[in-house]
Amino acid sequence: MPAVTLEFDAILFDMDGTLVDSTDGVVGAWELFAEKYPGLDVTVVLSSSHGVRTVENLKTHCGVNDPEELEREARRFEEAIVAESKKNGRQGIVALPGVREIMAEIGPYHKLPKPKWAICTSATVVYATSALKAVGVPIPDAFVVSEDVEKGKPEYVPPYHYRNTVIKCSHFRPDPYLLGAKRAGVDPSRCLVVEDAPAGVRSGNAAGCKTLGLITSHSREQMEEVKPDWLVSNLAR
Repeated sequence: MPAVTLEFDAILFDMDGTLVDSTDGVVGAWELFAEKYPGLDVTVVLSSSHGVRTVENLKTHCGVNDPEELEREARRFEEAIVAESKKNGRQGIVALPGVREIMAEIGPYHKLPKPKWAICTSATVVYATSALKAVGVPIPDAFVVSEDVEKGKPEYVPPYHYRNTVIKCSHFRPDPYLLGAKRAGVDPSRCLVVEDAPAGVRSGNAAGCKTLGLITSHSREQMEEVKPDWLVSNLAR
């Protein structure tokens, strides 16, 4: 099959499961939170929480609803990811395959006024900054974190207007990727979203971007179900 070259104005990367593997830290953080929330089933949480903002997971799995308590617990959880990632022989937060090679090529092009790539993550700014520094990925000027959007990747909304265009959000809210494209100064339709989570692929599709799915945290079947434009095992491919 002949190679096909595609051109985009910017690449919008998810972070966890796309650029970094923080699995050990996330497992450790949920185990720590299970001590405070006895009904918490870590196995169930891990099967459904990836790609979802920490505050939403805390509402769903821990029953935390008070805004101030949510903020405190979200901060505590994401600090725990870093702190727990190397305990008991865990490997810590590491770069996923292909990330170092890609960053060696495009890493320098992350500065305004014309950044060629951005990061759009469901993580808070404190955790995202720590995780990226841990693996040596530069923090781009076009950087979207949990605090930047009212509704994250897993939020459903009906179709609405954006720049005189009807955005059909048939699955998930596109806010993080629309904001990422805006901060990069490009049209969403000229962006490639790189995602490992079904919720993120749906968000990228709803934003009008092309999507590249990775099979790093979910099964091939789960990723095929949300119909990314392309699907590969990881960024080394």
